[in-house]
Amino acid sequence: MHATALINATVFTGESVCANSSVVIENGDIVRIIKEGRPPGKRIAEIDIEGRRLAPGFVDIQVNGGGGALFNDSPSVDALRTIGEAHLRYGTTGFLPTLISDDDEKMRAAIAAVRQALRERVPGVLGLHFEGPHLNPGRRGAHDAGKFRELDERAFELLTSLGDGAATLVTLAPETTSPRMIERFRAAGVTVFAGHSEANYEQCRAAVEAGLSGFTHLHNAMSPLTGRAPGMVGAALDLDGAVFSIIVDGHHVHPASIRVALAAKKRGGAVLVTDAMPTVGSTRADFQLGGERVELRDGALRNERGSLAGSHLNMIEAVRNTVMLADVHWTEAVRMASSYPARAIGVFGRCGLLAPGRRADMVELNEDLTLHRTWIGGAPT
Repeated sequence: MHATALINATVFTGESVCANSSVVIENGDIVRIIKEGRPPGKRIAEIDIEGRRLAPGFVDIQVNGGGGALFNDSPSVDALRTIGEAHLRYGTTGFLPTLISDDDEKMRAAIAAVRQALRERVPGVLGLHFEGPHLNPGRRGAHDAGKFRELDERAFELLTSLGDGAATLVTLAPETTSPRMIERFRAAGVTVFAGHSEANYEQCRAAVEAGLSGFTHLHNAMSPLTGRAPGMVGAALDLDGAVFSIIVDGHHVHPASIRVALAAKKRGGAVLVTDAMPTVGSTRADFQLGGERVELRDGALRNERGSLAGSHLNMIEAVRNTVMLADVHWTEAVRMASSYPARAIGVFGRCGLLAPGRRADMVELNEDLTLHRTWIGGAPT
């Protein structure tokens, strides 16, 4: 068996940091982490990391597009390859392609594409995120409200049909369904988040008690926190049984609001997402979404109504922004981009941690938190 040792690295396993250490990789998996040392003898090929940081690869649970491709436009394996390759350049080694509200035919095509991608082991694909179509028109954001519909038995069967050990995440508005339906999703192995919703605090609490485990893109497309009506934002900050995802791009959430949210939540409760669109990893500056033109201007994506429509953010920028805007230590920002999202969708056994027996999917970071390179299965990209 061919083994390689990455030596002279500052290794952040996801739990602890150790300088001058080595990661030994064999057949794409980590077999040993040598703290403050290197493998004895000369039988193992060595690559000198020159003191740079090795950390778990990023896990992005909300990726609409990248590399010029939009999953809603082309729910295919080719699109998934393009999107995955685009985000790999920014440290994302695992992701959930995200389908925003669309018709049943498009949803079935997305399921078929993800199944095929998993069979073909397309790098990065972990499952599927359905953002909608069971949302509140009053908080539609950039979604096409004409695609919204009732969460009935047929819809439940479709949303729970991916299978194959893949992760399925469904974002819905709790007020459009019942706690019993959320219980059924959880029993079927589907992760449920709340979003695009006018739900009040009490409705959110009941949903969390039924099994809802997260809130999608905090502060965006949800009922706000006020003194006498905590709303969905208040629920996301207060309820320990659920995480929230957050887009730290300088446009979706004010830095002060980011700091307040992180201070209010227990460690492990905040997950970085990009909500990325086709412009990421591409020269493309506009595209169509929900029948409207979306244009990239001053780093933000907005539709013809002026609403934010996803983001131009990538994961390494999200990590760096979290450190700079929210005064978060770099190790915690990396956790927010790796181990925490992996736990949120039930794939922590596969990614989000550097440890023997885990796949060697890693990011190699410079001192200033720029990305030096990404490693997939122990191979640099």
